[in-house]
Amino acid sequence: MSVIFLLDLFGTAVFAATGALAAGRKDLDLFGVLVLGMVTAIGGGTLRDLTLGLTPVFWISQPVYLWVAAAAGIVTVLLTRAGILPGRLLPLADALGLATFCVIGAERAAAAGAAPDIAVLMGVMTGVAGGMIRDVLTGEVPRVLRRELYATAALAGAATTVTLLAIDAGAPLAVWCGLLVALSLRLAAMRWNLSLPIFTHRT
Repeated sequence: MSVIFLLDLFGTAVFAATGALAAGRKDLDLFGVLVLGMVTAIGGGTLRDLTLGLTPVFWISQPVYLWVAAAAGIVTVLLTRAGILPGRLLPLADALGLATFCVIGAERAAAAGAAPDIAVLMGVMTGVAGGMIRDVLTGEVPRVLRRELYATAALAGAATTVTLLAIDAGAPLAVWCGLLVALSLRLAAMRWNLSLPIFTHRT
């Protein structure tokens, strides 16, 4: 198994965990945990594949993604109930998932022949769409729309990956560098409340 494939499975598990934790914050049952974990883990990649015309989508041709997401959701519930995985880890887990998915999405789009700018957009979509679905289903304002840098971190990570791929740096190096950029920017935004300029208009 390639490093990129393992990273993708890791991102799937992390995003499923964020979905499970979000479900716990809303007192959902086990079925709700699984549903929320699944849509968070595979939502962005599904939209990416459908947009690029890559069918069947990745989790149909490789059901291991569904099993990893389901297992991560259940393990998250068990660890949380045992007091090992506190709910305050949700933002950190989400940052890890965002960084992983945005670079994997960009790499897959580039490998499918997408133009560099489209590959970057597909990376951002892969990183943020699942979390958006999760937040909407739990009645939260999606993180991508909040003040802290979120989609911007995904954009930076995806752009780094695509740029390195364009100069033939190799997929593993491109993915790891893009992941580091996205994760560093997202964690910095969480730590110091970094944000883009805010637009305010009231009549």
